Amino acid sequence: MTTTAAPPTRSALGTKDRLKTAIAAGVGTSVENYDFIAYGTAAALYFGPVFFPSEDPLVSTLLAFTTLAVGFVMRPIGGAVGGYLGDKFGRKPVLVGAMIVMGAATFAIGLMPTYAQIGIAAPIILTLIRMVQGLAFGAEWGGAITMAYEHAPWNRRGMFAAIPQAGNPLGIALASGMFALSANLEGDWKWRVPFLLSSVLVIAALFVRSRLSESPEFQEAQATGKIEKNPFLATLKNDWRGILRVISLRIAESFAYYSTATYFLNYIAERDPALRPVALGALTAASVIAIFVTFLAGSLSDRVGRRPIYITACITAMLFAFPMYLLTNDGEPLMVAMVFIIGIGLIHASLTGVQGSLLTEQFRTSTRTSGASLGYQLAAALGGFAPLLAAALAGVFGWPGAAMLYMAAAGVGLVGILVTKETWGRADRQRVGALVQEERRLLAETSR
Repeated sequence: MTTTAAPPTRSALGTKDRLKTAIAAGVGTSVENYDFIAYGTAAALYFGPVFFPSEDPLVSTLLAFTTLAVGFVMRPIGGAVGGYLGDKFGRKPVLVGAMIVMGAATFAIGLMPTYAQIGIAAPIILTLIRMVQGLAFGAEWGGAITMAYEHAPWNRRGMFAAIPQAGNPLGIALASGMFALSANLEGDWKWRVPFLLSSVLVIAALFVRSRLSESPEFQEAQATGKIEKNPFLATLKNDWRGILRVISLRIAESFAYYSTATYFLNYIAERDPALRPVALGALTAASVIAIFVTFLAGSLSDRVGRRPIYITACITAMLFAFPMYLLTNDGEPLMVAMVFIIGIGLIHASLTGVQGSLLTEQFRTSTRTSGASLGYQLAAALGGFAPLLAAALAGVFGWPGAAMLYMAAAGVGLVGILVTKETWGRADRQRVGALVQEERRLLAETSR
């Protein structure tokens, strides 16, 4: 006679490991972003002449941005694989595996021989490593967000899901800060050191993540036999509308970031190389500010809902598209810094702070990682082409071409959020708030 394990009892107050899980997810996400963003920074500042030498600097830049985009193309595949494994076998194994793969790929870039050393083999190998980075990064996000979300108190899921999202700007700050420090080194060490030092961060993140407990909602679905036989196919069949919503919402955020942190960084550096340290320092400062704004946006979404914050951020991005260039075309360092702080520290951070809960809430537990990951990474694949498209449009129309691309992406996000139902409305907040208060009351009585 066989027995079936009883499903675990889930608490509206979340699990006892809720904060540790969210922080661990955030630490890992910061390392993944450090590794992935380091490539974008290197592509904007160094990789053109190092791996794609050309008599025309624009050609070198476009080729470097093309390899940047290749990593984004691989992210949906990583998201599909990671989402399938996360919904089928658990969130935790995916988090650990993705971290190992990403760390190995990033360290390998730091050891790469250049075009001058091995010729055409250099950009080919670099592209292959970038593809591995894309797979690992695509697999990581969904597991990190769902772990934080599913361990969290039910009335604070926006805040807890924002903690791993805050790992995004933390990783960006670490990467841009490291490149700012290494800019004083000689030769190729300017870009090699940031990649090589990522191994220290990877080891620390692996230690933290390996000690996490599995998601309680996944354990419940597993105990009650609600695991999908093929989560990926089930998501495509039943949740395709949710995937489309996630893509539209994510495009605004993805284009906003890469149009600013990668293309705009290159734009400033090429117009006035003396402003490169200013731009890198501003990007670092903006990313530090974004850590706190991301957390605040997620927390605020628990109080007012997800849609109001997202709508406001998309409209602000549309209004900011042209001023970001008009304010900096005179090369004033203060204006350069302000554009990065507004674009990354406020607009982008407000979008990412809400995404952790908003995108997750588009799907059921059994397909949550698959659906959120696939939609998120498909949009990221498009966003990865933002620097390339911005550079191409600027080559034809000047800087207004890049500004129009930024505005159009924000418009897509605005349409997406306007057609998306509120997932945390007033009725939801009142109902769940009552459950939380009742459970707290029962716990207090039991402890007497």
